[in-house]
Amino acid sequence: MDMIEIRPLITMEACLEAEFVQKQAWTIGDAEVVPAHLLHSLQHVGAAVLGAYDGMQMVGMSLAVIGTVASLDTRIDPVAAARLQMYSALTGVLPDYHGHGVGYKLKLAQRDFAMRIGIRLITWTYDPLESLNGRFNIGKLGAVCQRYLPNYYGELGGINAGLPTDRFEVDWWITTSRVKGRVNQVKRPLGLDALLGGGAILINAVTFNAVGLPLPAPNIAIQSGNLMLVEIPSDIRQIKAQDFDLADQWRNHTRFLFERLFADDYAVTDFVRDQDENGREHSYYLLTYQDA
Repeated sequence: MDMIEIRPLITMEACLEAEFVQKQAWTIGDAEVVPAHLLHSLQHVGAAVLGAYDGMQMVGMSLAVIGTVASLDTRIDPVAAARLQMYSALTGVLPDYHGHGVGYKLKLAQRDFAMRIGIRLITWTYDPLESLNGRFNIGKLGAVCQRYLPNYYGELGGINAGLPTDRFEVDWWITTSRVKGRVNQVKRPLGLDALLGGGAILINAVTFNAVGLPLPAPNIAIQSGNLMLVEIPSDIRQIKAQDFDLADQWRNHTRFLFERLFADDYAVTDFVRDQDENGREHSYYLLTYQDA
């Protein structure tokens, strides 16, 4: 996919193509698509409306708008210019191009866009139960998270139908050495054994049912420590397809854990994958105590 080119969507024709990409990326209908006329208007006033092209075909798109960090804390400068951020509202890729680095190129293009105009923070939301997104956003890009938003979007259709739309809101501090190390691929996440050997506490190790689906830990003991590991399913979509009630249990289980840990000043700082002796995939978030 070295031939993928990222360029701004500056015409209505390109924005209409972006509608199609959205529908294919998330299997959604017209009612949930960001319409072409709005994309065109946002691009006109300075939003980062970008397309990924394989030759003449648009295979991915993203939208990021300029906003401000909330200033409810009176210690934060109330002047908007001192609190600028970019909010990445959409990043979608055609299914045939999944796993080929298209989303990664779009994110790096957003980063370049923000850096050119002097913005250091990009934020966005994603479903914390989507392990591939966790690995991408936290592990590969180097974003961090300390905010959990329950049922943030209400009811959605397509691949998102059914479960409450809980979301992580992540911070991507694009000029930090952490992010530079991740995007330049000079700093990689530690493995599970290394983290456990370094004192990380796994607070909810899963078991598996008779058909091989992971079950939330029935007993949770949140101990004190600087590093915590929270396990999530490696394939929540498979669980939704085979046992929707179990998927709902996972939503409630992880909501409780993340809300509790974030309230106790932990932040998600990494993502880890592992395979057990039976060849089953495991996925974990690493949380770090912020006063450590």
